[in-house]
Amino acid sequence: MSSVLYDAPGPRAKRRNVLLTVVFLVALAALLWWVFGTLKDKGQLEWALWKPFFSGSEAWSTYIWPGLENTLKAAALAMVIALPLGAVLGIARLSDHVWVRVPAAIVVEFFRSIPVLVLMIFGLALFAEYTNVDSDDRPLYAVVTGLVLYNASVLAEIVRAGILALPKGQSEAAMAIGLRKGQVMRSILLPQAVTTMLPAIVSQLVVILKDTALGGAVLTFPELLASANTMSGYYGANVIASFTVVAVIYIALNFILTSFASWLERRLRRAKKSTGAVLKADDAGAAGSNATGTGGP
Repeated sequence: MSSVLYDAPGPRAKRRNVLLTVVFLVALAALLWWVFGTLKDKGQLEWALWKPFFSGSEAWSTYIWPGLENTLKAAALAMVIALPLGAVLGIARLSDHVWVRVPAAIVVEFFRSIPVLVLMIFGLALFAEYTNVDSDDRPLYAVVTGLVLYNASVLAEIVRAGILALPKGQSEAAMAIGLRKGQVMRSILLPQAVTTMLPAIVSQLVVILKDTALGGAVLTFPELLASANTMSGYYGANVIASFTVVAVIYIALNFILTSFASWLERRLRRAKKSTGAVLKADDAGAAGSNATGTGGP
């Protein structure tokens, strides 16, 4: 028995798959047991190290919530600016006009080739040298600037690839009925490409959320990961406990973001399905009778 994609496994292949699964589970259990034993021997599982997160709200109100707020603020600002900017640059790279296409390509390739951390450092220096931005706000501005420049360039390539992936017949048919290129892009290509591009766009938004941690590591931006360092020092070097809690928060945020994107993608796909009225049997019969009666010889 076979399917379109692969041949169905036989008895020997099934036994081999079961054996490999069992071996993997045993190895995973052994690894987890070793990690647990090592942490216990090092005293990292002592209740005193984990107590600040489960009894009282000082750790949350003083360190975690302010750091989480700064992380979400920087990520939200970067997403709101990078998404439309990336869409504009991606569409500009498809322009028929050289004076639009070439500058957009240069901007995208330039900022896409520079590490985002370097962009943040340059942004901090520029804000300090040429603007009147307060020193307390410069790290936030620098983080958002670096994230926008880099991720807008990546999103521009996602938009361009998503539009080019559509069949050429879509735009040719639209132009054949008299639509201009701007109308084709706005009404035909972009609505179809959004659903295709959504998984890649969401992946890049997750990258934006995680890359805010670079600002805390280098630019003293008080985001979530930076708060874990300060918190672990205050509560007696509970590094494992602090970073475990922060890691769980990052996982939860990314899960919420991807879940929302999956829901949005399903909704968009359902909206594209036909909404035409379905004829009942009586209506269809009457329509057929009328067509027969009025037809000529």
